[in-house]
Amino acid sequence: MEGDLSSGLSNGNQVDSKILQTFQKSFVQVEDILDQNRLLINEINQNQESKIPDKLTRTVGLIKELNSNIRRVVGLYADLSSNFIKTMEPSSEGDNVAVDATSRYGIGWRSDSSGSPPSLIQPSKQATAGMSVKVRA
Repeated sequence: MEGDLSSGLSNGNQVDSKILQTFQKSFVQVEDILDQNRLLINEINQNQESKIPDKLTRTVGLIKELNSNIRRVVGLYADLSSNFIKTMEPSSEGDNVAVDATSRYGIGWRSDSSGSPPSLIQPSKQATAGMSVKVRA
């Protein structure tokens, strides 16, 4: 996975290995939490099907743990997003992956030299007319 991550992010730009390690660590944490959530959901479903009072009582705690895990994943993804934006800031040569995405797809990040945070460039209806999104189950 690390090879995929580095090749996808570098795309001709020099990316610091420490940044890649941070992304890798975050993705591993997310994957571990999601694996744990899958186990929690399976146990919750089994408890609900059994209708045994003790198991139903335990389900309440499992659901609370599941909700807590979901909040942790959201936080990790927010941190990843923030870190990714920082890595995509224009270099001294003016290379910027976000600018490339903007020109190709009408989406990306706009930043100025004032030091203010970048803002999302929304795609126009024209740019997204032929696009579709497939979700894997």
